[in-house]
Amino acid sequence: MSSPSYAQPSAGLPPQSQLLTGRAVFTPAYAVIPRGVMTDIVTSYLPHWDATRLWVIARPMTGFSETFAHYVIEVAPGGGSTKPEPEAEAEGVLFITQGSVNLVIEGEAHKLEIGGYAYVPPGCIWSLSATGEAPARFHWIRKHYQRVDGIEVPPAFVTNERDLEPIPMPDTEGRWATTRFVEPTDLRHDMHVNIVTLAPGAVIPFAETHVMEHGLYVLEGKAVYRLNQDWVEVEGGDYMWLRAFCPQACYAGGPEPFRYLLYKDVNRHMKLRPGG
Repeated sequence: MSSPSYAQPSAGLPPQSQLLTGRAVFTPAYAVIPRGVMTDIVTSYLPHWDATRLWVIARPMTGFSETFAHYVIEVAPGGGSTKPEPEAEAEGVLFITQGSVNLVIEGEAHKLEIGGYAYVPPGCIWSLSATGEAPARFHWIRKHYQRVDGIEVPPAFVTNERDLEPIPMPDTEGRWATTRFVEPTDLRHDMHVNIVTLAPGAVIPFAETHVMEHGLYVLEGKAVYRLNQDWVEVEGGDYMWLRAFCPQACYAGGPEPFRYLLYKDVNRHMKLRPGG
């Protein structure tokens, strides 16, 4: 598999001549954050991260994400952190979309390049620095790990999407496939972060309605996505958040595959106390 190309947030600001209209949508059931609004003015900074800025595109808050946070991180050459994660019970997934980083997990160094993927379990000691001459960019998805008596915490691992074969969905002739980084039946994991690929013209042919909350960052291509009762157009660099049970389906369009990085919470009981 050749080195893929991933959509990125843009630098700078739109010109004063640009119209205000856009595709941004925020509803109780879903949200769409288009690539055009992820500009310099909406970046943030983090304690203990040097030469780093980020776009926060999902965070736990009333009426929005309930289970996770999703950052798009940009680290200048030589920047990074030796104390990246402030919460001991947080697990994380890193997915590299530009440049390269040196990731050290419990004293073991790993070089991650474009397409690189790392799972970092809770309580893990790790650090990250950008290598090379260009800034490194990566997705960082964080979740509070839900421990279960008798089930071990999963170990850290690193891989690259180029080394994994996408798994076709049944009865789709390979036109709809998922690159899985964790086995679905591995109950040690309480979240999955996968890559979904639909060939041009492929379709999710029914309105999926399920308990998993979703975050979808479009890595490549275009599609028309059904979210609740609405059809929305999305393209590379757009982000979608879907509440649990929000109906969802899509048609992939354009000349290239439609691909997105997908978060979902899995493999745990539903909390029954008031407020969840």
